[in-house]
Amino acid sequence: MDAVRVALLREVLAGTQWPGEARRFAGALRRAVVPAGGNLLLVGTEQYEPWHMAAHLVDEAAWSGLPELAPTLVRHRVSPGEPPHLSVGLGRLETARRGHTVLVVAPERPGGGLLERVHDARRAGATVLSLDGGDPDLGTLAHEGLSVPDDAAGLDLDTVQHLVSAAAGENTLPARRGRGRLRDRLARLADQLTAPPPSRW
Repeated sequence: MDAVRVALLREVLAGTQWPGEARRFAGALRRAVVPAGGNLLLVGTEQYEPWHMAAHLVDEAAWSGLPELAPTLVRHRVSPGEPPHLSVGLGRLETARRGHTVLVVAPERPGGGLLERVHDARRAGATVLSLDGGDPDLGTLAHEGLSVPDDAAGLDLDTVQHLVSAAAGENTLPARRGRGRLRDRLARLADQLTAPPPSRW
């Protein structure tokens, strides 16, 4: 979904909680990922792989200059001969620790095996985020979550993923302390250089 469609979607949803909730969750995601990148693990359920979320976050990482937003897609089943970026299995969650972020996207109730692996990752120090359909067990595990129940006024989890991924790359979100984007710093410098001189001059 391109920026124009996201803007139209936000306009349609104006007056509802969803644009604000998506920005809140996107802010939590940006705060959780580490600047070095490569430590965002994105995993779905056995029935649902979050391909679109992975692709959108890769795009946002490139456009926003925030490589840490580019996720590693963790898959329940990996077939022989898959390319490297599609060959990461659930065992990758076992190596998650402090400095890693596990983002679970689960429209339906995750299986017990996934919940157990996510719980172990959290105990090892990883930050757990969830975009889900309202599963209470996943909600308990997550440090931060955004649930989209079935009766969410015609909205579905796929649509909310577009809102979240777009918001994650926006520079309207607060930057980490001591780390602003180059474009933001240049904009502030330009404002300072073009501002009128103080009145005492």
